[in-house]
Amino acid sequence: MKDLIWDNSLSVQVDEIDEDHRKLMDLFNILNHSVAEGDDSSYIDAVMEELICCTVWHFRHEERLMLKYDYEGLAEHKSEHQELIETARELQQKYQQEGKSISSEDIAFLEHWLTGHILGTDMDLGSYLGEVM
Repeated sequence: MKDLIWDNSLSVQVDEIDEDHRKLMDLFNILNHSVAEGDDSSYIDAVMEELICCTVWHFRHEERLMLKYDYEGLAEHKSEHQELIETARELQQKYQQEGKSISSEDIAFLEHWLTGHILGTDMDLGSYLGEVM
């Protein structure tokens, strides 16, 4: 089990977005530890739900900024957000319905999901917002 550690390589250079990303990484680390330590499934479900809800809130925050500053890539970025949330919800429902715990493969997927989005489309958004804000 490894924690996600915030460093400058993950900064999009927009403080309010970086703060959101730090919070999401903290929640991911809580989930990661809970799975590794074999915490109760209801607790893991609660952490997963909080991670998803905070991610939805964060995505709406980014989308609001994209609208305010006329970001050209809004539709594509928003579509990626939708796809990521749907995938996370499917993972959550799978384990709630089957009564199983989240696996280490699922944790690796969520880690890639979070860092990949930050290092990809969010970096482009951060560069744009840095110029127009």
